[in-house]
Amino acid sequence: MKKVLLLMVSGLLAFGSFAQEIKSADKGVTYGAGTTADGAINVNELDKNVKDNKFEGKVSGKIIEVCQEKGCWMKLEKTNGEALMIKFKDYGYFMPQNIVGKEVVLDGELIIKEVSVKQQQHYAKDAGKSEAEIKKIKKVKKEQQFVAKGVLVL
Repeated sequence: MKKVLLLMVSGLLAFGSFAQEIKSADKGVTYGAGTTADGAINVNELDKNVKDNKFEGKVSGKIIEVCQEKGCWMKLEKTNGEALMIKFKDYGYFMPQNIVGKEVVLDGELIIKEVSVKQQQHYAKDAGKSEAEIKKIKKVKKEQQFVAKGVLVL
């Protein structure tokens, strides 16, 4: 029994050492594979650069929302009132809460995805929305999502 308990404690300690420390979103800080601002297009120019429902490259814009649970997604502001959902390659890194309001450059690829009601409600809950707001989500939606392999805070 002592061996089992020792093994469990060792496993938990090892797992804890893999936990990611999230850096504050200060100017020049990078996340994931990192990136530079060279060649980035503004998020509002993205649609013009999409070919065959695909885009790979760098996009810049202002963060308006981030997952309140773990920082596992964020949204870029667009001038048309919509927001571009940002996820992170292989769920490999997370964003700090203080990235909201910051200008960033993302390096990655655009995907078109159908988002289930359940997933939309999950995002709403992660964003800290009220139960009433969450219950209003009743339709599957098709949306652009950007999968970022690297992020740079401007």
